[in-house]
Amino acid sequence: MSRSALVLGFSLIAFGPQKMNAAFAVRGQSSQACSAPQYHQFDFWLGEWDVFDDDPHTPVARVKVSSILDGCALLEEYVQTDGLKGKSFSIYDSSRGVWHQSWVTNGGQLLWIEGDYANNEMVLIGSEHMGAGVERQVRGTWKQVRDGVRETAVISTDGGKHWDLWFDLMFRRRKQ
Repeated sequence: MSRSALVLGFSLIAFGPQKMNAAFAVRGQSSQACSAPQYHQFDFWLGEWDVFDDDPHTPVARVKVSSILDGCALLEEYVQTDGLKGKSFSIYDSSRGVWHQSWVTNGGQLLWIEGDYANNEMVLIGSEHMGAGVERQVRGTWKQVRDGVRETAVISTDGGKHWDLWFDLMFRRRKQ
């Protein structure tokens, strides 16, 4: 266990949640810290969506993206029609000036990607560990378009020399 995890665990036991809240507020980690514009660059993705792949008439998934933790993070709840489920947490890390997303599925998949918002696109890049020492690079792009949000992902298994399409999804607002 890391030293910081031990300190946090000990602090919670010894001082309780009120003292810990005060300690984080002193470090500038209050909910007001997330009011800067950078924290809201990904807000175009908020909402409830039907997700389409090849067939523009038949959804392949339903997604709900919510603002959580006083606007400091986004929670994606993804349910695919074939039973795959996933959740992601996206946050602007002001200490490093980057966006971070952690994605997990009910199939045991874990993906960490990071990047930034530029040219009206959120672009996040990382590596996915496939098991047996196999790793591939992943680059995801989210862009607000007229009909909703388009998310594309490409993968590379040769260190980024060649990229192949992994998926191309269209998010359309769910009709109530």
